[in-house]
Amino acid sequence: MDYKKQRILVTGGTGLVGTAIKNVATFFPNMEFIYISSKNADLRYEKEIRAIINVNFPIHGIIHLAANVGGLYKNMEQPVQMLEDNLIMNTNILKIAHEMNIQNVLCFLSTCIFPDSPPQFPITTDMLHYGPPHPSNEGYAYAKRMLEVQCRAYQKQYNRRYFCVVPTNIYGPGDNYNIQNAHVIPALIHKCYIANKKNDEPFIIYGDGTARRQFIYSDDIAMITLWAFNEYINIEKPLIMCPPNSEVCIIDIVQNIARAMNFRGKVIYDNSKSNGQQKKTADTTDIENLDLNIPWTSLELGITKAVESFIYDYESNTARV
Repeated sequence: MDYKKQRILVTGGTGLVGTAIKNVATFFPNMEFIYISSKNADLRYEKEIRAIINVNFPIHGIIHLAANVGGLYKNMEQPVQMLEDNLIMNTNILKIAHEMNIQNVLCFLSTCIFPDSPPQFPITTDMLHYGPPHPSNEGYAYAKRMLEVQCRAYQKQYNRRYFCVVPTNIYGPGDNYNIQNAHVIPALIHKCYIANKKNDEPFIIYGDGTARRQFIYSDDIAMITLWAFNEYINIEKPLIMCPPNSEVCIIDIVQNIARAMNFRGKVIYDNSKSNGQQKKTADTTDIENLDLNIPWTSLELGITKAVESFIYDYESNTARV
């Protein structure tokens, strides 16, 4: 790709990955970023997207991170909103990017969109449409599956460089720590903090702790994202799986959080609550073939950084809870 200065619009720019892109942006001096959030534009409305692009013209590319997203229980309680909001936002972004002749769009997906019962593990990108996703998040999952279909359609019909990366569970500083709506690591960090402040209150975990996941630190996926935006050329395969090379169970996460929080109280696993999808191991071949040569942040170090950031933000009343 041409390394002249590119102006890149980042949707969801104040979220977890948008914040991480700001952290690593200095490694990509060819890129100038315009970060937008829902405060700048509601992506469900075409006129607001056009307006934000016109104000910041020229825009050479879009990194589309914005989504109506949340943890297991938000997906179970709000399937209509998770489906419709994401379908509308994704359609608007690609449609308007094409109409305004923006050639490059990188979109974010999630491994939760893959079949609940894939033909085998690890999951590979060609298994995306092999079967239905887990029922707990089918609204969000089908909306994100369609984003992959839409990117392929624009590539096929108009030769646009619209493609998707598929990170596994992302965590890190600046996350959403709302206990009801957050993903597993930030929700558990917040719950552990509360239990730690109330000396006689246990740290309660929903599920039995045996579900397994691949967790990736936010700065790591930000580096991968910007590298892919600049360098990825195999557009006939517009889907890149981006998991780390390790998988852990929720019990390991709980222990790391308790250690980082210096929590000495009782940990209780509430088996009456759902584990969600028990396993969704993603194949690491794509990321290994990219030969990025970046060091992965260890789970222990990443959780320590996330805990320290949460405590600082929470006690200064700036945490997203």
